[in-house]
Amino acid sequence: MTGKLVNMFTSFFPLKKLRRSGKYLLFIALLMLGAFAFYHELVAANNTRRSTKPGFTAAENRPEGRPAQERVVGGDKGKGFEGWRSSFTPQLWRPEFKGEANLHVFEDWCGSSTAQLRQNLHYPLYPHSRTTVKKLAISPRWTNYGLRIFGYLHPYANGEFVFAVSSDDNSEFWLSWDDSPLNLQLLVWIGKTGTEWSAPGEFEKYASQTSRPVRLLFQRRYFFEIVHKQNDRGTDHVELAWRLNQEGQRFTVVSSNDISLYTNDSSLRMDDVAHIPQTAASHALSPSNRPVKQPVADMLRDDPRDTLYQIPPLKRRYLNGVLPDCSYKPSYVIKGFPLMRYQGLQFVHMSYIYPNDYTRLTHMETHNTCFYHDNPTYLKRIGFSRYMRMDEPTRPEGEEIQRDVDILWRRNVVQRGEALPNVGGAREKDNAPSDYGDDFDDYTQRRQRKLFSLPRADRAPTPRKPSDPHINRKRRRTRRETKASAVLDPGPRAHRPINTTSTEKLRSADSPAEQHRPTRTQMEKYKPGQHKQVVHKLVRRPAGAKQSKDRKTQQLKLAKSLHQTTVAQNRGQDLKAGNVFQAQAQIKSHRQPGDEERVHSVTVVPEMNGLVEGIDEEEERRWERAAEGRDLWGLGRDSEEGQSYDSTFPPVFDPEVNWAQTFQLTPVDLQAMRSDWIDLRCNVSGNLLLRASGAMPLVKAFMDKLHTKHHGRFSLVRVLNIERRVDGAQGSRYFLELELRDRNGQHVRLSHYIYALIRPSRSRNRGLHPVSPEMLLCNPVGFQWNPTATVHVIVPVKNQARWVQQLIVDMEALYQSTGDPNFNLIITDYNSTDMDIEKALTASKLHRFQYLKLNGNFERSAGLQAGIDLITDEHSIVFLCDLHLHFPTSIIDSVRKHCVEGYMAFAPIVMRLDCGATPRDPRGYWEVNGFGLLGIYKSDLEAAGGMNTQDFTDRWGGEDWELLDRVLQSGLEVERIYLRNFCHFYHSKRGMWNRRTQHSGT
Repeated sequence: MTGKLVNMFTSFFPLKKLRRSGKYLLFIALLMLGAFAFYHELVAANNTRRSTKPGFTAAENRPEGRPAQERVVGGDKGKGFEGWRSSFTPQLWRPEFKGEANLHVFEDWCGSSTAQLRQNLHYPLYPHSRTTVKKLAISPRWTNYGLRIFGYLHPYANGEFVFAVSSDDNSEFWLSWDDSPLNLQLLVWIGKTGTEWSAPGEFEKYASQTSRPVRLLFQRRYFFEIVHKQNDRGTDHVELAWRLNQEGQRFTVVSSNDISLYTNDSSLRMDDVAHIPQTAASHALSPSNRPVKQPVADMLRDDPRDTLYQIPPLKRRYLNGVLPDCSYKPSYVIKGFPLMRYQGLQFVHMSYIYPNDYTRLTHMETHNTCFYHDNPTYLKRIGFSRYMRMDEPTRPEGEEIQRDVDILWRRNVVQRGEALPNVGGAREKDNAPSDYGDDFDDYTQRRQRKLFSLPRADRAPTPRKPSDPHINRKRRRTRRETKASAVLDPGPRAHRPINTTSTEKLRSADSPAEQHRPTRTQMEKYKPGQHKQVVHKLVRRPAGAKQSKDRKTQQLKLAKSLHQTTVAQNRGQDLKAGNVFQAQAQIKSHRQPGDEERVHSVTVVPEMNGLVEGIDEEEERRWERAAEGRDLWGLGRDSEEGQSYDSTFPPVFDPEVNWAQTFQLTPVDLQAMRSDWIDLRCNVSGNLLLRASGAMPLVKAFMDKLHTKHHGRFSLVRVLNIERRVDGAQGSRYFLELELRDRNGQHVRLSHYIYALIRPSRSRNRGLHPVSPEMLLCNPVGFQWNPTATVHVIVPVKNQARWVQQLIVDMEALYQSTGDPNFNLIITDYNSTDMDIEKALTASKLHRFQYLKLNGNFERSAGLQAGIDLITDEHSIVFLCDLHLHFPTSIIDSVRKHCVEGYMAFAPIVMRLDCGATPRDPRGYWEVNGFGLLGIYKSDLEAAGGMNTQDFTDRWGGEDWELLDRVLQSGLEVERIYLRNFCHFYHSKRGMWNRRTQHSGT
């Protein structure tokens, strides 16, 4: 049986043939395996192309490929995400869409944050209005609204672009990696809480304003969306700028050449919403997909300066011979210069920092705008209008031609010496007005409505000389009429001048005599709580004027005169939010026998001082005398008290808002306006910023020298910190901190002082322009910091148990974080009774500490000097410190780097926290004029005379300024910078030191 099975198997499978052709079978198997692997590779590559954006790099597409604060957010993956994503309807794009972007406006919605805008019931499908904008720099000059701007972005070149946004208040810029609205990602934004804002063209106020480099292609279009929210305060604006990621490029506003519409919805009804894209930017994010919570202040963001101590330093032997040696003799050193007490503050200057360390307290500028160097009252009233220039609205070609003809005609009339028509008043030769009937009245009213809704850019003030006798007569007559009105209806605002416009007089002079009915003047829109004061007065008119032969010509002249008068009166007024145009109504009179009393009916508008123009005073008096004693409206005495009023409600004219109003930025470098003097006027400004153009050429020159010396052994990874001390006479001092990588891949830190000496140019000046001096990079001999110097932190205390305990805990955390054994805590105790400080120090985990017990009343100067005397090594650093401080982990390293024996001391600026604030919620201000925290070598301090224990015994305050005078006179310079995350807790002086308690009844 077994043999039969074997024979059957061999008959079906010829093993001998298989053995002979085994290598071919193996080749076929390998070929099939390779084809199978190639197929799977194609599938994986296709999926990768779908999930990776063509314009962005793959590393940026992964959330873990960027810092936490820059992770891409977008796409509500919650319950409603699939709903609006599945309802997406692609729109056909056309080339004629270029030059504009879609703009949707959501009015009457309070708040300052974009999150509040998304809570609007009508957002994003049902805006109040849909329009277009020709440039991504918009300022409608309105309040309490939100904007949604979307369309396509067309890059003008291939390369990496950096985007920046600026707005008041919050805004966001979203960009898709292709032309689909479903792939939006948040790139830049201003604030999330509604308290953040920036001035027009200010693109570096917040870290979130500027994006990372994004690679875009010239031949592609990318969908974008801007969300903006404006409250009822400030100068409303939003603008988007971009630049190529190249040296020397500046931000420019995205213009009409680089944008296009998503779709043209101008002809669609408001209930047609299928074309409106619903994106991740237009919907609230689910809790699982919301961005990582941003810090309250940009100063709390991660910065490489905070962890520099973790990078091993470059050995000093690698720096020998890189630059030539030179002597360090700055011109600002005042050794031996006689100073008055506390005059040393005038000789301390700030250093410039690169890159931005965000020590500017932008979160405190909601009410403190001192950084902008403008008068607070000016900013409150005018805002930032001087930072931008409004674009002129485009008019139809025919209107432009007619306007030019009118201007030329008026100019020729003036040159010929002829008088211009009496716009707004009656003509002397007219005796009876022409009766044009109801059609003319309707035409005039429609013309007025059109004129009152003119854009503000078309209004300009009509110049008049202050000494004009016509104006003086009208002012005197206005005061007399105001007094008469106050007698009839006294009130708190009855003394205000009467606002009678020339338009009313024009209507009075040219309206038909048969239709003399009074109407009330339209009031300015009032805020809640304000009241209107109405006083009645009669405006009389003559019997009539001579009727014109050509009625159509008369109407056109009247409309033209009314247009010129209205534009001249309203041009130049800054119509702020909440104001309404004052409608110009007519008051007509009719002469009837039997009238025995005068009735007054004129509206008094508070805060407005209008002048009556265009009517001769004598003629007006003649009109009033002619109308004396006659019934006003021909109703006789049958009506109540002989009066009758028109019950028709006057027309209300809303102010026109140009939502598509664009503007041009006025280049203003706010940092360039600052000087290196101590700014006692502004305590939120932060460090002076050094531009990249002033820092990177120096870095490049130094790295070239380093490469030449060590044959390319070290390469630059990133610039960590650059500090520049300006000396216009001798040359600036620089402190370079660079992260380098050697050939073995090890990262090292270079922290080195260099000197840029100013040398006169050797080239001969053959032109009119002076030859700029040459800069010589050199190594200042002796001016180098000691990375192993011991830092002694000295703190005098008395009966401050809770703060002493906190100080010990902070020093323990500092030692555990840095592992630095070269710092020592010295506490001088004035016989505290609320805590055993020595026992607490012994039980702590501090590597080094010293304790000294003193007797008597607390004296800060004596306590500090007692701690200084405990130090035996005069080549170590003394850091005169205080309680109630929060120390950053880099404090010891910062003090050590900025103290140079024989040359420089260090006085960091600390931030004083407000009551209830914490280092994680740093609300407060910088202590710009305090020098109580001072780092200095003991040898230098002894050369300056130490602490003054004679003049400052039982009090404190002023001993730091007095010590500063002597330090400067000894020949040292004092380095002064704002130190990140270095805070002083709020505390009162109640119960501290030697203060006594006043008992009640004593």
